[in-house]
Amino acid sequence: MADTTTGVMQDVVQRIRELRLDCGYTEAQMSEYTGFSVEDYKKYESGTVDLPFSFIHKCAMTFGVEMELMEGSAPRLTSYVVTRGGGGQLTSHEPGTEIRAIAPVFKNRKAAPYWVRYQYSAEEQNAPIHQSTHRGQEFDLILEGRLKVQIGEHVEVLGPGDSVYYDSSTPHGMIAVDGADCVFCAVILPDDESEVVWEHGRLHDVEKEETAPAPAPAEAKNAPDFMADFIQTETDENGTPRYVTFTNAQHFNFAFDVVDAIAQKEPDRLAMLHLDHDKTERRFTFENMRKMSARAANYFRALGVEKGDRVMLVLRRNWEFWPIIVGLHKLGAIAIPATDQLLEKDFQYRFESADVTAIVCTAFGGSSQEVERAMAYWPNIRLKVMCGGKREGWHDFDAEYEMYSSRFARTDDAICGDDPMLMLFSSGTTGYPKAVVHSCKYPLGHYLTAKYWHCVDPDGLHLTISDTGWGKALWG
Repeated sequence: MADTTTGVMQDVVQRIRELRLDCGYTEAQMSEYTGFSVEDYKKYESGTVDLPFSFIHKCAMTFGVEMELMEGSAPRLTSYVVTRGGGGQLTSHEPGTEIRAIAPVFKNRKAAPYWVRYQYSAEEQNAPIHQSTHRGQEFDLILEGRLKVQIGEHVEVLGPGDSVYYDSSTPHGMIAVDGADCVFCAVILPDDESEVVWEHGRLHDVEKEETAPAPAPAEAKNAPDFMADFIQTETDENGTPRYVTFTNAQHFNFAFDVVDAIAQKEPDRLAMLHLDHDKTERRFTFENMRKMSARAANYFRALGVEKGDRVMLVLRRNWEFWPIIVGLHKLGAIAIPATDQLLEKDFQYRFESADVTAIVCTAFGGSSQEVERAMAYWPNIRLKVMCGGKREGWHDFDAEYEMYSSRFARTDDAICGDDPMLMLFSSGTTGYPKAVVHSCKYPLGHYLTAKYWHCVDPDGLHLTISDTGWGKALWG
């Protein structure tokens, strides 16, 4: 990048400037996030000096985009996007429904097109059609099969080449008829006040979140005591705790009462600094973690994971572990962290002991192959998800979960208190490892670990030395 006047250089600096403005960051904030001085940052963004690779890399990490989007692939995302047959990002794959977004990476799109397959169901033929509403308008074009559409009190049966355009705030629903699946293209045109998401095989709308510029970096300050409603301690003159009292523990859920609570009060507070084996640095605020965990909860729910399901996580130190496990707490599924050192027989034993129905695995190493071999003896696993890479027959978490809503509201039936949220296997030093179930109160018990053993500083950094397959990673 020696010639600062080239079109490529100007494209890169223009892209950085646009992304910074889209994110609402100031130049001073970008200086803090990238580690370059304000003066150097301004020079780089203006394109008046050479751009070091480390600067582009740090910007990509800050904006949460791939390096290719910084260095030259982005123009096609604003001019046109081609989605080949069978492509697109899987948005919902529930029983009877498959939905793919077919232009998900086009920037500032006015409409959201989807490829949709509704499976034929004999049970639906004589039952009332389930109807839903969402703001805006919708256009559906039938490609294969026949679709029975009800809009308000009106019913139409459409075949290949037929289409319907309607106000989608009117209650509407549809089913495949005539004994075969129906494939159609659905184009959603939401209004300015909402965004539309697929949920349980149907479209729903949610209010758009207000996007305000991020506040200027503030001086370090101690966080409010978010645990005051749940824990009270009394210490002696040396600061040693005499006793601890738990209140409202029966209502406690770590995802909602810690992660989301901090995100609401201090959205820009740093939640996690992650450094991977390639020395790629990622910084996640509590607001990032709130949104990512909500997307993960919606993602797994769309793939059929339900409250009480056992989901094994073999993720080493992948950053995805944390939004996933927090998302599972929101969803009510039971997370089972496991080490990637397990072999086929170890996975088989744990699958059977814990009645595992879903697994999320790192692409690093050979864990996924060991899992597949163990599944020959345990066919009850109905969902395989991979993080950090791709493998045939596995869902690609990193490519798919971004399509889901960043909102996941706490409901009256959300797990809390004595409800199970976590399962850890013992070390097995005196026999076979035992599955130990922990309730939602588990994090409350480790409050003393964090405050009086680890001596965690609210404005400091705590290094967790264990990977996520071990209990130390959780109470660290």
